[in-house]
Amino acid sequence: MLKLLQSTVTSQVEATETRLSIQLADGRTVKGTAGVTTPLFVAQSVRVKGALVSKVNGELWELGRPLEADCELRLLGFDTDEGRRLSPVTLPNQTESSGLMRLLGVAFPGEKDKEEWEREQEEARRRDHRRIGTDQELFFFNDVSPGSCFFLPKGAYIYNTLTDFIKSEYRRRGFNEVVTPTLYSTALWERSGHWEHYSENMFTVTSEGSQTYALKPMNCPAHCLMFEQRVRSWRELPLRWADFGALHRNELSGALGGLTRVRKFCQDDAHIFCTPDQLQDEIVACLDFVRSVYQVFGFSFHCLLSTRPAPFLGEPEDWDNAEQQLEKSLQHFGERWELNPGDGAFYGPKVDIQIKDAIGRQHQCATIQLDFQLPIRFDLQYIGQDGQPHRPVMIHRAVLGSLERMIAILAENFGGKWPLWLSPAQVMVIPVGGNSESYSKQFCEAGFMVDLNDDQGATLNKKIRSAQLAQYNYIFVVGDKESESGTVNVRCRGGKQLGRRPTEEVLTSLTRLRDTRSNLDEF
Repeated sequence: MLKLLQSTVTSQVEATETRLSIQLADGRTVKGTAGVTTPLFVAQSVRVKGALVSKVNGELWELGRPLEADCELRLLGFDTDEGRRLSPVTLPNQTESSGLMRLLGVAFPGEKDKEEWEREQEEARRRDHRRIGTDQELFFFNDVSPGSCFFLPKGAYIYNTLTDFIKSEYRRRGFNEVVTPTLYSTALWERSGHWEHYSENMFTVTSEGSQTYALKPMNCPAHCLMFEQRVRSWRELPLRWADFGALHRNELSGALGGLTRVRKFCQDDAHIFCTPDQLQDEIVACLDFVRSVYQVFGFSFHCLLSTRPAPFLGEPEDWDNAEQQLEKSLQHFGERWELNPGDGAFYGPKVDIQIKDAIGRQHQCATIQLDFQLPIRFDLQYIGQDGQPHRPVMIHRAVLGSLERMIAILAENFGGKWPLWLSPAQVMVIPVGGNSESYSKQFCEAGFMVDLNDDQGATLNKKIRSAQLAQYNYIFVVGDKESESGTVNVRCRGGKQLGRRPTEEVLTSLTRLRDTRSNLDEF
């Protein structure tokens, strides 16, 4: 059933592909797929090293953001003034597990920069800092707080496959990504009601003037501030904002556990401001969003309608109305759901989506929460078609929830056998004698996560076994015959031999598996 579902998803993706043409600065033209092909992939496929930032039709464009239509693409590196000026330095999330770091890749400005960075890392290791990961050589310092920061080579760009995937899905559904501050005066939290109901779970600091500030545990008050900055029209609604910034929650030490519950985390936190008439469609769209993403991972799920807790903000009549709206949306959605009395947020009822991992444990990740209270507390208004001010409805929602928790769940769900599109160890290339080593290097430049095992002291069988134990999706064995014929001998990590295949055919198949986000092991 799972393979049938995966095949159906893959077929649907392929059926809706829109091909596009990408014109490079040097005159070359590259073909791609709208909504899938990214500037980073183009840079890797045409062997442009050290790309840090890109411009699409003259506008700044994230390397990990999929292209949308035919365009002119400029890839800027650290060797250009514009590249140095515009290059992003994106730090990964806090983690205590090497698994998350192996999902991150590092693109260096150039070999000299890489060598300098590696020397710095070696010095850091000798100073007794904790080493995380094996392939990427990433380090965390313990002298600030465990897992808080690490050396990053100047101009290097870090990309995360899972984050890129979910961000692209948000963009496709009309969400705009926003960035909000991390620290706020407690006056904001008092205004929103969080200080009364949540202050014991917040990290606070006090300035010399005795002003108290708190690290944000959620983004909703900041988004309310953004909404109220100017007069809003009904034509702007629904207004959808997604925020992937770091959140801090002072969880009890006994509640912490690996990546599933941490004190600092990121989540795909988004808010929708809409009219009451738009509410039904927006909730159903949120539920459809969850279903489409969870199908990609192969998760089964069910929904919980969590109703009014004690204590709560607002009037009982508003709560009754909100709970009825959610119930209607769940009935329209058609998936299994059940009532969860008294477990709503203090500001509104919610739909919690629970998924089941590989060993049958339930995890609450996605959530959709209605909020009639924050728009009242912040006096949010929009001008309706009648020219009069009206109150918007606010929807809090997330699909993956905590990215750290989702990575932990995925790691257990796949049992370490990551699908190609998520895998931090996609291909191990094993050259066997002669000129095969130089021939093998083309795979390292093909745009995939590739490692090369050229250890002269190990037998071929040992190298293959080591690659299988390390859960590389594919093992490429390359000898003189393959080098002469332009082929590669392919094995799957499960041990199945796919035999000798033309190199171009193999790379095309890998690209298709990755771009369609297939969970299949064979091509």
